Amino acid sequence: MTTIDWDAAADSFDEEPDHGLRDPAVRDAWARRMETWLPTARSTVLDLGCGTGSLALLVACQGHRVTAVDRSPRMVEQARAKLAGTGTEVLVGDAGDPPVGTQRFDVILARHTVWLLPDPAAALRLWFSLLRPGGRLVLVEGVWNGTGLSAARLTSLLAEHTERVHHEPLSGDSRLWGREVDDERYALVARAEPPHRHTEVVDVHLILRRGSDVLLARRAGTGYADGLLHAPSGHAEDGEDVREAMIRETAEEIGVELAPDKLRVALVMQHRGPGGNPRMGWFFEADLDPGRPPRNAEPDKCSELAWYPLDALPDDMVAYCREGLDGYRAGQRFLIHWHEDADTVAYAPRGTRRAVPLPVSAAPTGRLHHLRLPVPDLAVADAEWGWLLGRLGHVPYQRWAQGRSWRHGDSHVAVEHAPVPPGDGNGNGDAPRPGTGRPAFHVRDRATLDALVADAPAHGWRPLPPDGRAAADGSGCRTARLADTAGHEVELVAP
Repeated sequence: MTTIDWDAAADSFDEEPDHGLRDPAVRDAWARRMETWLPTARSTVLDLGCGTGSLALLVACQGHRVTAVDRSPRMVEQARAKLAGTGTEVLVGDAGDPPVGTQRFDVILARHTVWLLPDPAAALRLWFSLLRPGGRLVLVEGVWNGTGLSAARLTSLLAEHTERVHHEPLSGDSRLWGREVDDERYALVARAEPPHRHTEVVDVHLILRRGSDVLLARRAGTGYADGLLHAPSGHAEDGEDVREAMIRETAEEIGVELAPDKLRVALVMQHRGPGGNPRMGWFFEADLDPGRPPRNAEPDKCSELAWYPLDALPDDMVAYCREGLDGYRAGQRFLIHWHEDADTVAYAPRGTRRAVPLPVSAAPTGRLHHLRLPVPDLAVADAEWGWLLGRLGHVPYQRWAQGRSWRHGDSHVAVEHAPVPPGDGNGNGDAPRPGTGRPAFHVRDRATLDALVADAPAHGWRPLPPDGRAAADGSGCRTARLADTAGHEVELVAP
């Protein structure tokens, strides 16, 4: 804190051009600045560390109602004389703890005052409490011959209270000082608004299914990830929920009008691009309607549309979209995908995986984990089971030399090659016998059940007659049984 005797300095204080504002050019320069820093409407202004009242007089003459405070009785005496007839109240008091009681102000003005205070942070905290909501703090400060308060330091002190701080350099305007200056002088105008809550853009992505294939669009002319493949996507606009946003973006990008009940939530992902801000992504799944094929409705943003196998996606994709589709295929429902700043936007096959799956709060006990079915011919089973499970909402999951699997939620069905053993066909050891087991699957409704049964023969499945057990529980459900080439049976149950 400075040890200047301000009472002793009062008589000569106005000799500095920027203190007394006696020069018309200097006074006009400060008046113009004050007009930009203060509200245009008549406001209440608290001038702290007012000195002899020169700035307070300018503010009062611009139509504002002013209360001025200074700790020096001699300064206050001169200020009262200068401000006589303006309606300004001039008080003796500490700028860091002004004697204004419960009054609130539209503006608090302090010129070359904060640097003198023993605890600037505490003073700023109090000053913000004296401002009305939306009010403003106007601080003129600087660094002179190594003393004072830099703009960076003062801005950091204000960060606790507001995110809206306007920084205006003043050193280059010699009219304010009556001479050229080469030190740091500035004004900060801070609004009395608390720091904003964190917000994120919400984007939406369409997983349009054609059996085991998905539709991808190649970006072009957007300025972001151009040349890379991505699912049809966009972001929610103000007042839009995510489903509405997905329906709108689908129509705008690929010319397909989706009904709300045709969309299913596939995955939610929080993601951050390299050097970017976090975003919240909702991935929706929908089935292709052959009667309404997609088209490139935005050729200025997309160079092509094409179908790709979900279990053999291309590498030239936007990284987080590729990871989202891989997570969807693996039955994950919630992911975090957080790029490091040095990462590429493009998917890097040999790069570090950034996708982190989040576990879902649900007890797994008692639910089907997986079902492994031995088959004598893997190629035939791949075609037959791939069709049926795809129609039932499963997605391709794993592929290995002797098997394939499809996943639905946290359960999967696998078919694995197992040659028919010799002898009685029962096999030996723990080798499974092809054709054993009959899993049962939910089907959404009876119309879907009837359609599956009607289509089944064209895909290698043979309808079986009812066995009399399905309706024994009196549930009223409709059931159907199918058998594949190897003799495996499945039961389909619709409400």
